[in-house]
Amino acid sequence: MKKKILFVINTLGRAGAETALITLLKKLPENEYDISLYVLCGQGELVRELPTYVHLLNRHFCWESVLSKKGKFLLFKTVLIKNFCHGAFFHNLSYLFLNRKNTPLEKLLWRIVSDGSERFDTHFDLAVSYIEGGSAYYVHDHVSAAKKAAFIHVDYVQAGYTRRLDKDCYVDFDRIFAVSNETAGVFAGVYPECQQKLSVFHNLIDTEAIRQKALSPAEKSMHEGIRLLTVGRLTPQKGFDCAVYALKLLLEKQYPVYWYIIGEGSEYGRLTQLARSLHVEDHFIFLGMQTNPYPYFKMADFYIHATRFEGKSIAIQEAQVLGCAIAASDCSGNREQIVSGVDGLLCPFSPEGIANAVEYLIEHPQTAESFGRAAAKKTCHFENDIHMIRDLLYSP
Repeated sequence: MKKKILFVINTLGRAGAETALITLLKKLPENEYDISLYVLCGQGELVRELPTYVHLLNRHFCWESVLSKKGKFLLFKTVLIKNFCHGAFFHNLSYLFLNRKNTPLEKLLWRIVSDGSERFDTHFDLAVSYIEGGSAYYVHDHVSAAKKAAFIHVDYVQAGYTRRLDKDCYVDFDRIFAVSNETAGVFAGVYPECQQKLSVFHNLIDTEAIRQKALSPAEKSMHEGIRLLTVGRLTPQKGFDCAVYALKLLLEKQYPVYWYIIGEGSEYGRLTQLARSLHVEDHFIFLGMQTNPYPYFKMADFYIHATRFEGKSIAIQEAQVLGCAIAASDCSGNREQIVSGVDGLLCPFSPEGIANAVEYLIEHPQTAESFGRAAAKKTCHFENDIHMIRDLLYSP
């Protein structure tokens, strides 16, 4: 009989962890596993890319992006409704009170979303929380399974998680999968007792599909000049505010730079206002969410990934597959993906540090080309990591 596996994720928007999950689901043999997926908030455009053999357990699902204006409203409505399901809000009153200080509201609400979500009678051979927060709480508290595993995609400390916030839930999981060595190290520092069941399970990407999609025409044209590209959600973590200041420095040095941003998020309004205040709005260009971002990687001169912190960036992996010359901030996650001076540059996270890295790439075109060639030769696919799921399923 096929082994029953349940994956749980918070949303299914077009972002790194969600994209990696879709690829993982496509890699799991259909003839071996009976695979189900539950999306806590029941929303996200990547639902269209689910393999046909994956059972989506949500009774209702919205295809709207979780980052669009309409999507944010629908997400708020979903969270509000879940407050009143299974007594979730009242059950968590003391939890909310104890964690109210220095904890972002969205992290507090994941506990309510988890407790207010649908419940299922099915017993699974393996239940997997594929991201931090709500999905981890849900798998821990509300899923019946012989084995349970959790993925960690971020720097646990930098992202603002704590043992008290998570109610020590990770202690009870059978296996913890971190997406990079640094992510694993940070997590082990908080949960030292989980060290023996902690493994690195790299994000999976479909390299051939990326290369094929990059050959398609882009929906929007790009200016003549030096074209920079960054892909990511418009959130404080991604450091786009620092990028705006870096762009200002580059333009002051008379470089004809245009910086393109693919992504949506809560910081859009603040970033557009910042770009206007610095008079760089014509050079800091938002492309929004792109169904196929890969032609823009090919059209850009350099890929820039200057973030405050990372787990492991899918966007960097994609840029490497397409042979981009990359500059990235020297932070957790990024420095595990780039060997500075060999297949890209690592730079300080500051306007000056980012601008200097871009200037170096501009002024040393042959070196930049060598970075791109070296990046394209890197092994960015880790299909062999899938064996860890099989090992967990069949271990005593």
